[in-house]
Amino acid sequence: MKDQLINKEFDMRMLEILVCPLSKDKLFYNKKTNALDSKKERLSYPIRDSIPVLIIAKATKI
Repeated sequence: MKDQLINKEFDMRMLEILVCPLSKDKLFYNKKTNALDSKKERLSYPIRDSIPVLIIAKATKI
């Protein structure tokens, strides 16, 4: 189980069900920024307190 955790709390298995709220495409974990990136929309969604913030207004351009 430990090998599937990021920052002690974020569960990598979440990537199997989470999608970009704008494009509905797969998200990718960015270890450097501790965020979930949408390659299609070129947006990065932050992870706060181990919870992905999938609010378009909170995303940053990448």
